[in-house]
Amino acid sequence: MKVGTDAVLLGAWVDVSKTKKILDVGTGCGVIALMLAQRTEADVLIEGIEIEQINAAQAQENANNSPWANRVCIHSVALQNFKSPSTFDLIVSNPPYFLNSQLPPIAHRAKARHIQTLTFEELITHSLRLLNRNGRLAIILPFEEGNLFQSLAEKHKLFASNRLAFYSRQEKPQERWLFEFSIQPSISKIEQLVLHGEGESWSDDYKKLTKDFYLKL
Repeated sequence: MKVGTDAVLLGAWVDVSKTKKILDVGTGCGVIALMLAQRTEADVLIEGIEIEQINAAQAQENANNSPWANRVCIHSVALQNFKSPSTFDLIVSNPPYFLNSQLPPIAHRAKARHIQTLTFEELITHSLRLLNRNGRLAIILPFEEGNLFQSLAEKHKLFASNRLAFYSRQEKPQERWLFEFSIQPSISKIEQLVLHGEGESWSDDYKKLTKDFYLKL
């Protein structure tokens, strides 16, 4: 699984303060889990779950070869079947979102990007099952799918506390939503981020957000 802008955005943007236990749903190669390990203190534990065994094995290998091997653990299991002896402070997910588009020929990539094995409703209900009363759910989705997810979350009493509107260029339509949902109602804030400044150069805001993760910055 390649490292994409979506994963980097979510891993760099999500609020990791006051967390001791984090779950990454659909961890892929483990990049978000490792970014969160890099951003948190030494006593914070991060678990990743991945339905595809080949991807889970790669994620665990990446974690084992990182400076945070003792804090990152990967499980090859579906969210619907995942059980934990304790609840989580934060759940993050770069979830599958394609509804009706053509499936890619590689089966594990189809599962990663298309809603075949994890619906929005299931992501919400099982996150509520696994979060503690002060827990938060953070996700990234395309614009239209994000609006749908927010509506479903509100029906389940998950409240959008932070929102980031992401644009590839200022003159183009919004491409992504980054959401942070809370079980407890809170004041909602919304910000925006543009990827490109002039030409193909990254904007100063994007560089500031992601500078700790890109080798070229």
